[in-house]
Amino acid sequence: MSMLAVLLIALFSMFAIGVPIFMSLGIASALALLVSDILPLAVIHTALFEGLNIFPLLAIPCFIVAGTLMEHGNITQEIIDVVKILAGRMFGGIGLTALLACGCFAAITGSGATAVAAVGSIMVPAMLRNGYSREYAGSVSSCGGTLGILIPPSNPMIVYAIICNISIIGMFTAGFIPGFIMLFALCCVAYAQAKRHGFKGDMDQEAFKFISLLLAVKRGFFSLATVVVVLGSIYSGLATPVEASIVAVVWALFVGKVVNRSLKIEHIRLALREGAMICGAILIIVGTSALFGRVLTYEEVPARLANAVIAFTTNKYLVLLMIMGVVYVLGMFMESLSMVILVTPVILPILYKLGIHPIHFGILMVIATEVGLLTPPLGVNLFLASKVAGTPVEKLAMSVLPYIGAMTFVLLLILFCPILATWLPNLLGYGL
Repeated sequence: MSMLAVLLIALFSMFAIGVPIFMSLGIASALALLVSDILPLAVIHTALFEGLNIFPLLAIPCFIVAGTLMEHGNITQEIIDVVKILAGRMFGGIGLTALLACGCFAAITGSGATAVAAVGSIMVPAMLRNGYSREYAGSVSSCGGTLGILIPPSNPMIVYAIICNISIIGMFTAGFIPGFIMLFALCCVAYAQAKRHGFKGDMDQEAFKFISLLLAVKRGFFSLATVVVVLGSIYSGLATPVEASIVAVVWALFVGKVVNRSLKIEHIRLALREGAMICGAILIIVGTSALFGRVLTYEEVPARLANAVIAFTTNKYLVLLMIMGVVYVLGMFMESLSMVILVTPVILPILYKLGIHPIHFGILMVIATEVGLLTPPLGVNLFLASKVAGTPVEKLAMSVLPYIGAMTFVLLLILFCPILATWLPNLLGYGL
């Protein structure tokens, strides 16, 4: 039996019986090497080391730590207070506030699950108090959390840029326009759903007054400045994404401990523990996927796949539609970072042969993984929002369908109009 056959049979067999992804990748690769007469077993530790020895990966756990510190340091609440003045009294105003707050929070942390936990824990009780259904509250929170991986900084974007050997800042820049389009689309669905079910705004919220907005901005100045500090340090050239993630941690500590005085030692300990756990999980997956990718490359699987696809069609839009369909299905079973790590190296040769801009495909990949956060049986955001809203996952899965429809519309818009993803990075000199 060939090395490739052993690799694929072992991999899918372990997937079928529920073996964790990192173990499936590592065991399948090791078995394939055992039947190989050419590649030595020494490839295992070499590939694992090379996969882990990637400096930009340090940004991911640091952004996770920063997000947890902001949640407990009252930064999230102050951002919500400002947004609520703008949208609080509209139909579905509390839901719109949750989405807009998630958009702001996304511009700081780069994690979808963190946004659901931080914003949802505050906004879901507020929606329930004002007569909103649990399904509506949970669906808005879970969908708002998906913005965490599209609006930069974004953890999947960091991993994708590393794999493709393109600028991380270029990927971040490309996410702005699609991110705001996605935020607008989700807000339209939330408003329409609230109008349909008669969910009014927060009646305890005073009517919009410019002076009230100014006072709220003044009170939350340092919290709101977090977005400027983090993104400004990156785009001004003062800091790399890794250094900006450290800046985010230091700023969150300063605001939470010195300005708001609500950050306690146990909160810092919790943030560090969560960052370490996320870091460990990512490193294990990245290391084993590097080994898996080495075996695939030796067997020339990416090149063979590229030739097979091109033999079928050279229409890049049709190819992108087929790939997105596959990613939608994979998203039901795989975590977003795992999917980016596993799929990207295989797809990359196809992109270059068809002249597809890797930044354009990267944004499409991130949007498709966003949908995966909302689709069971995995659906990380769905399960988090289910716990926060106290509603069964089955009901919540039905409630998010209109939002998934809006996200799919945005994906198709970006797919057929690549300039929406590539214009800004090209303008700023971060494109290819």
